[in-house]
Order: sequence, then C-alpha cells, then structure tokens
Amino acid sequence: MADQDLDARGLNCPLPILRAKKALNTLTTGQTLRIIATDPGSVKDFQAFAKQTGNQLLESNEANGEYTFLLKKA
Repeated sequence: MADQDLDARGLNCPLPILRAKKALNTLTTGQTLRIIATDPGSVKDFQAFAKQTGNQLLESNEANGEYTFLLKKA
C-alpha cells in the first residue's frame, strides 16, 4: 500500500516525472508514491529519475498498457 497515489494516465513525457517530483516533495523520507502511467517511455524515465534523485524504484510493472511504478522517497 502506497502512502500516496498519482494518476499520470494520458500524460506524455516529461509530465509523469514532473508530477511525481512534485508529489514526492510532499512526502517524508521512507514514504512511498505509486504512479500509474500510460506512456511507454515512462519506464526508462522513472529508472533514470530514481538514479538521478536517489529515490528508490521499488516496483515497475506493466499490465494492459498501464505502467505502475512504486517509488520510495530518499
């Protein structure tokens, strides 16, 4: 269960990342953010985002054209 959910369906790069960044700013260290996106490019985007920001990408799944990511705030 994530501490916060972000629906980024229908948004294209870089909007899912920008929205996630904004949402992560409202969380405290150790809390999690679940993002649901439909942009196939978001898979690589979130991997790179986690590396660059030090936040941890706990999960990355795809089902029926929807991509779900679980980020843990550093």
